[in-house]
Amino acid sequence: MDIEVALHRWGGAARTWQLHRSGVSDGDIADAVLSGRVIRARKGVYIENRRDPVGIAATHGGALTCVSVLATLGIWLLDSQPEPHVQLGRKGRKHKHPRCRCVEHYSAERTRFGRQSCADALIAAMQCLTTEMLFVAFESAWHLGLISADDRRRIITEAPQRLARWLRRTRGDAGSGLESLFRFRLLREGITLECQVHIRGVGRVDFRHGQVLFEIDGREHHDGDEAFHRDRVRDGAATRAGYRTERFDFAMIVHNWPQTLAVVKAAIASSDWRI
Repeated sequence: MDIEVALHRWGGAARTWQLHRSGVSDGDIADAVLSGRVIRARKGVYIENRRDPVGIAATHGGALTCVSVLATLGIWLLDSQPEPHVQLGRKGRKHKHPRCRCVEHYSAERTRFGRQSCADALIAAMQCLTTEMLFVAFESAWHLGLISADDRRRIITEAPQRLARWLRRTRGDAGSGLESLFRFRLLREGITLECQVHIRGVGRVDFRHGQVLFEIDGREHHDGDEAFHRDRVRDGAATRAGYRTERFDFAMIVHNWPQTLAVVKAAIASSDWRI
């Protein structure tokens, strides 16, 4: 097997014995290192790319984990964390390397290379993310089909009780991480909304309470005149059907939450009064 193919199959980093198991000889390894096709991170460890997060993790001594894996999978995270998070196993040893800013984890049974699974990364992220952001990441991973029902049960089982209580309230149909964040913050206030509701003549809406609809406009969506027009057509259809629509964007939810919460409570109070 070609050494580059073998490295890719091992997740972007491998020990000498792993390459041997894939049919790569010592001569093949030496030739590939000499030609620059692969990199010798340290004695007995080879990587595809020294600047790739997996390569950095292997150079440090382990596998990519936690928020670093979640980010590569496209899971919604509010803040980017450029420092590689590295799983070193329970007794792993870190290795010095230039410009090291790695965040170390020591929870796995064995030291491995490559990247951890999404489920394992979420478990590791319990050490680094707030309850709010883990709730959002969990729903994002579920929506993207990156964690199975067995994965979800395992994550909840391994979570501390205070966190597990929230993870049991997650759903797999959130259209965006911003929707998950909005719902979590309302749940924390004791407010429960209907989610992903289909309304005849309007379509699917993000949230509903009585005769009030709540729509979430993410920072990556709703750009341009066409999207603006489409939203207003939906809002008009909702009004004709007897609904009131409240829209919230990224800044309103993330940076102006007290004002957003006040609007939600006022709209719900108005809807309850009408009933």
